[in-house]
This record gives sequence, C-alpha cells and structure tokens, in this order.
Amino acid sequence: MYHVFVHELGERLLAHIRREEFLRAGDRVGVAVSGGIDSVALLRLLIELHQDLGIVLSVVHFNHKLRGAESDADQEFVAQLAREHGLEFYSESGDTARLADEEGAGLEAAARELRYGFFGKLLGADEVDRGQDFPQGLKPDSMASLIGTAEAVSFPNPARTSSDIEPHMLDKIATGHTLDDQAETVLMRMIRGTGPRGLAGIYPRIVIEHEDGEGHGEIVRPLLGIRRIELEQYLKHLKQPWREDSTNADSKFTRNRVRKLVLPLLEREFNPAVFESFSELAEIARDEEDYWENELSGWLGTVVQWSQPEWTRGIPGFDDLSSAASLVQIQPSRPKVADPELLARLDQPGPALMNASVSRPWLLTEPKAVQRRVLKAIGEQAGIPLEFKHIEEILRFVAEDGPSGKGLSLPLGWKILRGAEAMLFLTPDLRRQERIPDYEYSLPVPGRAAIPEVGVVIEALLVTPQSQIAEYNPQQLLRAELLRGPLTVRNWRAGDRFWPAHTKAPRKIKELLQKRHLAQPARRLWPVVVSGDEVVWMRGFPVPARLQEKTEIAALLIREVPWDVARDKA
Repeated sequence: MYHVFVHELGERLLAHIRREEFLRAGDRVGVAVSGGIDSVALLRLLIELHQDLGIVLSVVHFNHKLRGAESDADQEFVAQLAREHGLEFYSESGDTARLADEEGAGLEAAARELRYGFFGKLLGADEVDRGQDFPQGLKPDSMASLIGTAEAVSFPNPARTSSDIEPHMLDKIATGHTLDDQAETVLMRMIRGTGPRGLAGIYPRIVIEHEDGEGHGEIVRPLLGIRRIELEQYLKHLKQPWREDSTNADSKFTRNRVRKLVLPLLEREFNPAVFESFSELAEIARDEEDYWENELSGWLGTVVQWSQPEWTRGIPGFDDLSSAASLVQIQPSRPKVADPELLARLDQPGPALMNASVSRPWLLTEPKAVQRRVLKAIGEQAGIPLEFKHIEEILRFVAEDGPSGKGLSLPLGWKILRGAEAMLFLTPDLRRQERIPDYEYSLPVPGRAAIPEVGVVIEALLVTPQSQIAEYNPQQLLRAELLRGPLTVRNWRAGDRFWPAHTKAPRKIKELLQKRHLAQPARRLWPVVVSGDEVVWMRGFPVPARLQEKTEIAALLIREVPWDVARDKA
C-alpha cells in the first residue's frame, strides 16, 4: 500500500515538470479532465503547483455522449470543479457512437479522434493526429469535423460559445496519462505484434504546429511516471471525490482485460515492478527511435540515391530529376501527355515515380539492424508497403552470390535489381500496367490463397466442434450455409459495399478505409473475400451480423496468415 502525502507527490511532480520542461512560466495550460481519478488528481496537483510554476490554468472536458445521463453528469461534475477553483472551463461534445458507426472503427478510436480534434482546436492547430504518438509532433491526414454541440464557458465570466475560441487559445494541454497507462499500452502492442517504434508507447509530449505556421502548442503527459494508486491515495487524502466510468469494467474492451486481468497477474506472479519495467522499456525505445531517426536522415541523403525512371524519359511533362537528392513525386503536364490511359494511371494516387539505389557493398558491411532500417525507410519514402517478411527476403537476395541484373519482385509492381555495386529499386513502368494493379484469387474451403501483392495468405477453415467454436472471436465466424457461392479473395473495387457487424447499414468500402487514414497503396490493395456478388469478409472488420455463426454447430473462419508462416507449413 502506498502512503502518499500531498506535499510529497506535489514536490515529485514539480521536480519532474521542471526537469523535463513540460510547463514554463507564462504558459496557458488546459488540464484535460474527464472526471476520473487520473485527470482529477492532475488538476488538483497543478492547482497546488501553479504559483510555483507561474502558469495560468483552465479546465478542458470532452463529452463523448456514450453513457447518456452518466456522461452529462461527468461534464457537470467537471464544470463544478472548475467553478470551485475559479478556472475557465472549455467543453465540447460529440456523438462518438455515430462516428464509430460511420468509420467502421472501435469506440475507443472514435473517442480519441473527437477528443484530440477538440484539443487541436484549443491549441490553434489545423490538424491533429488521433491514432499514434510521434516524437517529432503530429502529422495526420486531416482533423475530424466534430459531430454534436460545443461550448466554452468561463467562470466567473459570462458564457461564451466554442465559435469564440481564438487561435492559440491555449499553449499546452496536460493529460492524465499515468505509468499504468504506459504499461498497458506497451503490453497491448507487444501482444498484437510491434517493433521498436510501437514499444515506445505513449510519448511524454506531442508537438502540434499552429494553423498559421507561427509556433506550436503541445500536449504533455506529466504523470507518466506516477502510479494510479498513488493518485487515488492523494485524492482520498484531500477528500476530493471523482467519477467512476462504468465502461472501465466492460470486459469487451481489450484494454480493460489487460488492466484487470493480465497486468495484475504479471505483477503478482512474476514481477512486482512490472509496471515500472514496461515504462522503462518504453523510455529506452523512444531514445532508440530518436537516434535511428537522426541516423536515417543522413543515410537517405548519402548512400541512398534517387533518380528518374528510364521509362519516363521522353514523355512530355516530365523534367529530368536524375540529380535530385530527395524523393520527388513527379507531376506530368496534362496538356502534353498524348496517351489518355497513361495520363489516367499517372493521376492515380500511389507510390512515387522515382527509382532508388543503395550501395550494395555498404549495405552488406553494415549490421543487420542498419540494413533493416534503411530498407524500411526506402519503402516508406517510395510508397512501397514493405513488411518484415519483405525486408528479410530482400536481405537474403542482397547477400546471395550470382550474376548482376537478377531481379526480385516487390509489392505494387516494384522490382529490385542486384548489381555488383548497387541495389536498384525500380518503379513499375506505367506505360504497360496499372499504377496499382488489381488481383483476384480463388479461396478453397478449407484451403489457402497466397496474395503476393499484399504479402499475406488468406486462409479458410471449417470449425466444427462446439468446444473449438468457443475459442474463436464470434465476430469473425461465418455461417457457411448462408454463403451464395465459391469464395474469391481480391482487392476491393469501386462501388463495393460491406456491412460490418454493429453498424446500421452497408457502407462503401472506399469510405470505410478512408476513415482509417490508410496510405493510398495499402488502401487500394486492401483484401476482401467475395461470395457470389457479396463481400462477406474484409480485413480488419467484423463479419456482417446476418452471416455470423450462431448455431454453434459449424462455422467458417476466414483469417489472415503471415506469408512466412504459411510457407513454413507448406
């Protein structure tokens, strides 16, 4: 049991904020308060410390409208807390369930999208990312438009509407993420599969550029080194009440299961300091990523060279960019391109139209960690979706002895040619093929279909005993007798619709994927399974409710299998 005294926790937090320079004198700081333990404790601590820090505090609250009267009561609780301490109060609400329905996403993702959109508005940002933390700031596709009503109320000043929010209203927003949240995030990413970037977990600060380009705001997490139980003891010492979110007990949310079941088991049976261990791992991973980002920026400008593809030479509208030092998306001059089909392919979103070469002798003499990161960076710059399996295959190909000029096929029609001095990444010749070609394969039941364009294998399994059916997620099990014909795996096409479970109506697949903010090549090649003329399975989405197996007698499971695992079992 922790014995927390007000001055001890406050002094620790003050020293931490000053050491990390989270907050500085003169900062206008909005404290994001949901009403729960973490955020209420953060507000009370910063009220205690605001004079020492020289900051101006306000309270920020987003009402997700997920729990009806309970959500409204949370908002009123936070508003009253602001009144009691004479703090300005900014609140906004959004229909989270509706947004999740429209995007085919989970409630947690939709809630984050709305909440961080509101934070971005208060910080004067045009765009703010809702999905990931980045050490260099947020660089998202676009800021979501808010669904619902909004208000900004000042106490004791007269009420104002959110339309009165001025640019740069706040300099920083502080959120109540704790050491517990960090441990949960790292463990969840490990379970799902991740690399060093994912192990970095929740970043202590996120830089958000202002819409006018003048300066930036920040989202800071000063409690990342403090356990939730310490904050609870702190509030009890103050006799400060808080609100309990009923959804925190709902086991359908993965994070709740990790929080209530997995981490306590690890702490009790394996490592009493497991929370601190995960937090330390995240800090190490963040520092590692910072180092590698700096190293990669140098390599991409030296050992990696970009050049104009041979097939573009002579096509009107293309400049000679063979000496370009960085990746450039070539834009053809529309009036001069005679071939309308070629023009249409050039206009399609997709990978950049530049070749890349990397010194083969240099690559072979570098450690494997450097090799992997350089190849991954080339893929990210060029728009080639290279996963771990692709990179390992490229490394085997690079190391092989053999004649120069031998090639290896990569996703999206790219190829890599092996030379004595260089490895050349060749963009596909768009005079002869689509920018991102379609694919289509038969899927036997039971059986597998290899999809080289995506680098995965789609598998169909018959699950019959009731005991086995119970082991699978019911949202992924289909009733085989309801399928209209043989199964086909293909990338989605224009006009395709899909009706994921828990949504009100079929949606265009194009819209479902746009809402997930996927890069264009990955979005264009997203796999679906078709029976007759109906899309019955879509990667990353639950199967349609009307097709879900409910008899517990027999079921069809369609799932994605990693390329190397399928090859090893073949």
